[in-house]
Amino acid sequence: MPTHRLAVRNFLGGHNLTPPDLTMVLLMREDDARATGPLPTFTVKEIPNVVATLDDLGVRSIKVFAGSRIRDARASQAASPTGLMARSIKAAKKARPSMAVLTETCVCSHNDSGECWLADTLGRMDLEETTAVMAAQAVMQAEAGADIAGPAAMIPGSVRAVREALNSAGHTDVALMPHLIFTSSLYDGYRTTMSAAPRSGARAFQINPRQPEQAVHVALEMVEEGADMLLTEPALHTVDTLVHLKDKVPVPVMPFSVSGEFLRLTDPRPGGGRDMRGLIEAYTVLKRAGADRIVTYGALEIARDLRAS
Repeated sequence: MPTHRLAVRNFLGGHNLTPPDLTMVLLMREDDARATGPLPTFTVKEIPNVVATLDDLGVRSIKVFAGSRIRDARASQAASPTGLMARSIKAAKKARPSMAVLTETCVCSHNDSGECWLADTLGRMDLEETTAVMAAQAVMQAEAGADIAGPAAMIPGSVRAVREALNSAGHTDVALMPHLIFTSSLYDGYRTTMSAAPRSGARAFQINPRQPEQAVHVALEMVEEGADMLLTEPALHTVDTLVHLKDKVPVPVMPFSVSGEFLRLTDPRPGGGRDMRGLIEAYTVLKRAGADRIVTYGALEIARDLRAS
């Protein structure tokens, strides 16, 4: 194997990471709320500038996470048309209508237990009510302007329930990207920042990382229920699953590089921001493995670095 000079290596090309490959995660907080936790958060007032900057850098999509200030056992504010999620979606679409807006559809940031499910009067999982709330959330998000809803509770039947609710409300053109989630400690940064740690300490339906074949089974069920694409997480711990799914499901697969990956593979830069080189290397691996898009907290800074290089 000959050793080529750098100009030849660049000429031969390969799987280059580009800004359109990235989806920026926006964790939302109310305008009067203090930022807490290790991850960056944004207010509705900040969205126009952030979205415009992303668009100008070539990032064409965002994924919005937003909870409720008031949380109760019924997640009564989860589908509020005036809630933080609705206002965030509207602000993004007003700033740049062409920006694809993805959402999280779940009750964990809206109920007082932090669980992805609601409980019945005996404290057991009430899957029927949970899926009903998720369906109402998705309809609210679509009416606010969301392009892709993301059922994230991994509850059997929830993707179908959301799809049917969207269709019944006239939103047949809104796509679904359910989360295919492996149990991991890498979500702790997100849970702390968004105050969404489950009271039980575990997510009931997440996939055991020692049983990757379960992920393929669940993914096929999600597609049958109406998934237009799949989100896999944590991104770097599920590369093998990404490769398998590309051969087994007829929809795009998009890994989500979660909070632990962002925090552990980047370092603070003097004067602010973080060094993205580790993530850029990792995401090049994901693209090489077949990722159709990569959802990440670092999209803005990575896009800046890619433009400068």
